Amino acid sequence: MIAFAFYLFATVACLGGFMVVMSKNPVHSVLWLILTFLCAAGLFVIQGAEFVAMLLIIVYVGAVAVLFLFVVMMLDVDFAELRGELAKFLPLGLVIALVLLTVLAMSFAGWESAEGSIDRLAVPISENTANTNSIGLVLYDRYFLAFQLAGLILLVAMIGAIVLTLRHRRDIKRQNVLKQMWTDPQKQLELKDVESGRGL
Repeated sequence: MIAFAFYLFATVACLGGFMVVMSKNPVHSVLWLILTFLCAAGLFVIQGAEFVAMLLIIVYVGAVAVLFLFVVMMLDVDFAELRGELAKFLPLGLVIALVLLTVLAMSFAGWESAEGSIDRLAVPISENTANTNSIGLVLYDRYFLAFQLAGLILLVAMIGAIVLTLRHRRDIKRQNVLKQMWTDPQKQLELKDVESGRGL
């Protein structure tokens, strides 16, 4: 039963990842991405990493995927025009994909595990330690730098999403705080001596 669940989740995850790239509608791509995350969470549960599985559902499905959906809907991109220009960049994309696949094939062909690498990766934690505590000891002790760099990458991605969605419209009058602070009151104000009983 476990083997059947593993192959089921793995097959659906690969299919979902393929459909994320191949879907023409970006909203459908985000929905396929959510399905891929759910299948990956199922694989984590099978491996006994329940905390990572719940973290994947809560953070990536509940936050990141929803953020992707909001960004796609807020950009208001003309996807018909983009699909029309796809043929122009298709040869370059195929060349880049071929180069990346060649590099990956060369890397995996020459892959050799060092002696004792499995023992160095093993975490010396007793069986009485909870799963969450074990992950905390690994993240904040052995892989602290990699964990902080991952957070920095997510921060850069968030800033990039904000920059992409921040559009300045010329038909809207905006407040310029610095211009207001730098104005000279003597040049902006003009006193008029109005005679009594007469208007301007």
